[in-house]
Amino acid sequence: MKVTQEKLPASQIGLEIEIPAETSKQAYETIVQKLARSVRLPGFRKGKIPRHILLQRLGPKRVKAEALEKLIQDSLEQAIKESSIEALGNYQLISSIDDLLEQYQPGEPLVFSASVDVPPEVTLGEYKGLSVQAHKTEYDPSEVDELLRRQQEAQATLVPVEDRPVQMGDVAVVDYAGRFAKDAESEAAEIIEGTEATDFQMEMAEGKFVEGLVEGIVGLNPGDAKEITVTFPDEYPREDLAGEEVVFSVTLKEIKEKELPELDDDFAEEVSEFETMAELRESLESQFQEKAERETQNSVEEALVEELLKTAQIEPPETLVEKELETLLTQTAMQMQQYGVDIKALFSKENLPEMRERSRPEAIKNIQRSLALLEVAKSESLEPGEEAIEARVKELTEELSDRSFDPKRLREYVTEDLSQENALDWLREKASVEFVAKEEETPDTEVEDLDAASATVDVAAQAEEE
Repeated sequence: MKVTQEKLPASQIGLEIEIPAETSKQAYETIVQKLARSVRLPGFRKGKIPRHILLQRLGPKRVKAEALEKLIQDSLEQAIKESSIEALGNYQLISSIDDLLEQYQPGEPLVFSASVDVPPEVTLGEYKGLSVQAHKTEYDPSEVDELLRRQQEAQATLVPVEDRPVQMGDVAVVDYAGRFAKDAESEAAEIIEGTEATDFQMEMAEGKFVEGLVEGIVGLNPGDAKEITVTFPDEYPREDLAGEEVVFSVTLKEIKEKELPELDDDFAEEVSEFETMAELRESLESQFQEKAERETQNSVEEALVEELLKTAQIEPPETLVEKELETLLTQTAMQMQQYGVDIKALFSKENLPEMRERSRPEAIKNIQRSLALLEVAKSESLEPGEEAIEARVKELTEELSDRSFDPKRLREYVTEDLSQENALDWLREKASVEFVAKEEETPDTEVEDLDAASATVDVAAQAEEE
């Protein structure tokens, strides 16, 4: 068998393989014998069908197709092995299968072309002494006060109010129903599915609902009814409502105001594992300080990687891109499932191709980042020691005790992860970092349960509110 190699773009090796005449004949005969043993035809005992009748009934094209498939598969495996090619995933046939079927004659040589993905070559530019700009996150003590205030709101008691109109900060008990504005004047206008509720407790706060709805209710008294017209945002998740004007028929039935608990030791015991407010505050301050340091470190690392990739040359093969896409989509599915999202609807046949395409740039960048850092670790001999690997493996094994996993793959993951961490630490030590002002961001309004004094944000609660 003659094999010719060619280097192709996107980390692929092209192979032109010439199959000898004897091999092409042997493959055909093997398939004929296999079919003769397995095929059943009326009037013949299994394994006793005459050759010419078997070929006549099955058709020569089917037999050739099966023989050709075996020839290609076996020849590629042999070529990859003999050429010591580190192939990733399956091969891609370059030659047209229809053309090969036409050309294939058992007992005559056959030439075909295919490609295989291989680990990409990583070429680093100058990576020693990088100069980058990053954002430094300063700890803001008011974050603790804001978190405690939000938890006060969450623990508030609702007290009925009868002597005044509804105002911002209240909870309004309302009945409401929505109709498209273009149909609202018609007596036959139907209520839009999902825009109707009875005795709904609506919090009078900006940003909680579609803009204009809460503001339109403010000032009403119990028993008042009002038509409120709002426009849904163009990017609203429901396509039938996005950008549409909707008229809500609202009846205010009751007003309740929030009675906040005192920020005392009893409150600390109620919402956390601490017995005093002083202990709770100290824990929250520490966690917000760690959060600020972590954000600063992440900003520096991201800037270093961005700079590293500017001069690096890495073409990830499609096999690695597809694998990373699967990882990203799996992570998205797990997160959305925690928020109560219907995964089957989200990952439908219609949505999945678009989701994969949107995630593709992130997948490619993740691969490039990983490969570039591993190359730095390799070049500077920063591979982790056995002790560090064993410690991390033990830690993860305990975390995964309730799940099945491949110990070999886990060890590979740990080794690569530690190598990347070491490379980032080394780049940081050698780099020149300039901290610049952080752009203004939308204030974080996510609410967190203070049990165990965890100061990380509860994304699920916010997603549900939105």
